[in-house]
Amino acid sequence: MKNKAKNYQNKCKSRPRTLGPVSRLEEHVNPEWWKKIFNSLYLKTDADIVDDASITRQEIDTFHNILKLTPESHVLDLCCGQGRHTLELARRGVKNVEGLDRSHYLIQRAKTSAKKEGLSVKFREGDARKTPYVTDNFDAVMLLGNSFGYFETAEEDLRVLKEVKRILKPWGKILLDVADGSYLKENYQPRSWEWIDKHNFVCRERSISIDGQKLISREVIVNETSGVVADQFYAERLYTNEGLIELLKEAEFTDIEIVDSIKSETLRNQDLGMMERRIFVTASIKKEWTPKKKKIKDVEKNVVVVFGDPKKRDELKPCGVFDDDDLYTIEQLKGSIQPAEGYSFKYLNNHDTLIPDLAKLKGKVDFVFNLCDEGYSNDPRRELHVPALLEMLGIPYTGSGPQCLAFCYDKALVRGIAKDLGVPVPEGIIVKAEDSMFELPLGFPVIVKPNFGDSSFGLNQRSVCNSYDEVVRAIYDIREGLGYDKPILIEEFLTGKDLSIGIIGNPPENYTVLPIIQEDYSELPEELPKVCGYEAKWIPESPYWKIKSVSSDLPRDIEEKIIECSLKLINRLECRDYTRLDWRLDAAGNPKLLEVNPNPGWCWDGHLAKMAKLAGMSYEEMLGHILKSADERISAQK
Repeated sequence: MKNKAKNYQNKCKSRPRTLGPVSRLEEHVNPEWWKKIFNSLYLKTDADIVDDASITRQEIDTFHNILKLTPESHVLDLCCGQGRHTLELARRGVKNVEGLDRSHYLIQRAKTSAKKEGLSVKFREGDARKTPYVTDNFDAVMLLGNSFGYFETAEEDLRVLKEVKRILKPWGKILLDVADGSYLKENYQPRSWEWIDKHNFVCRERSISIDGQKLISREVIVNETSGVVADQFYAERLYTNEGLIELLKEAEFTDIEIVDSIKSETLRNQDLGMMERRIFVTASIKKEWTPKKKKIKDVEKNVVVVFGDPKKRDELKPCGVFDDDDLYTIEQLKGSIQPAEGYSFKYLNNHDTLIPDLAKLKGKVDFVFNLCDEGYSNDPRRELHVPALLEMLGIPYTGSGPQCLAFCYDKALVRGIAKDLGVPVPEGIIVKAEDSMFELPLGFPVIVKPNFGDSSFGLNQRSVCNSYDEVVRAIYDIREGLGYDKPILIEEFLTGKDLSIGIIGNPPENYTVLPIIQEDYSELPEELPKVCGYEAKWIPESPYWKIKSVSSDLPRDIEEKIIECSLKLINRLECRDYTRLDWRLDAAGNPKLLEVNPNPGWCWDGHLAKMAKLAGMSYEEMLGHILKSADERISAQK
């Protein structure tokens, strides 16, 4: 009897106790309630939201679109719970997605799910205020499922945002999925109860905190047989749109946008509490890349990267200025070259002081990574000035020299050189600036373009002409509309495949030919000429913006001829380190050279990067390949 009584007493002691009625819920909330509440019971009480696969898929549809994720995006699902969003992103092909949560139980559940499905997802336990991730690590960080606002003070929430700022890459994005505080203050349910499965029900009480900033909740979970399972209290901060915006600004986020507001629906269709109405907020962090910490034994080459000047006008850009897309492109470049082993990087972009800044580097820098394709002071006619200045100072640099840049800026000159080498070019004529009348010994259609220039300057859908009058109008548009007073090139318009080939390295010994790409005009309206001009590169509203670059499908002999002729031109023009050449097939399928681009566009979404991707080379690897090729060439010349 004594043993039975003792066992009964022990059983009573282990059974959760309820406090019964309480006058003030807030007095019973442990400031660190979130350390214990997220367990198997949480997955039952909130299963109608957090364990519903269809809701998860719908949410990821929204979040994926908001963040514009790609398979290569590095994404952190912060406070990921059992990993429902993390796993769904992995299912959709996002290769680098991770989850972090404070709950040991939920993280183990997430790891088990990932293993069962064969998904390559990393899950870790950790505190959102101090994560285990390195600085500048993620393209996007998501705080979903109303998991922001658990901490006792708003200052702790700010610590979370500052930690997100640290681990995001420059121009990375945060996405917050937060309870709509304004709505809940007016519409929360003070009391409710519901069956959460066949054997358990939950009773809930709620009240607003004394300071009006939090919703205090109590849950008493009861099993039909064993009685009270848990009596737990928690508190979540009620953020308004304005409050979130102010907090994000304080953490130095920009481009803050309330992108959506949703009213949740579930299969149980009962008490949704904090999840009843939510708002989605996005913001970006515009910061500099954090310099790498050098290891004591590391021997690194000092490299200075030179860009165009973002503070000066650039007449080739649609608004004449560097916009957010241009600045984002620069930050992508910085982030992608930073991991390169054996190099440390500094950056120059102030052209008002560029000459003295470069002069100070003499003898202190191994070489300059010349990415100033805008030209000195953003004048494309002065692109050759930067390498010329470096040669005068005796500082080695990447890319082609001033003579090569001067040659290739003149399309007619390149045509002449190509002809001398036996490289086929379209038929064409030059109309000099002083010519008001000219003969046109070419059949139509023809294409009219400035003889000097790059970035598709002066090239658009009206450049393709089918009559003499259209040619005259196209010339007028270039001269009067663009203020261009130099010779104009008129060539036969080739109607075959529009091709580009990229070559990294320095023939004849050490070089890599990237896969040839072609422009896909399938989504272009039939009546528009198939030409990849200024509109395709700079005007998102244009139908030409839909043009894509795809792998070319060329006969072997045509591909070999393009490669052979391209290598001839690179050698003759003395292009160095990386070059892109544009070709097009005529109606009979014969390739003809359009132009040679030394120091071509290096941006993450440019033609060279697209070719590299087809070769299985990431953007980071492409830049590293260019660096290594230049470094080897420079070292061999010493």
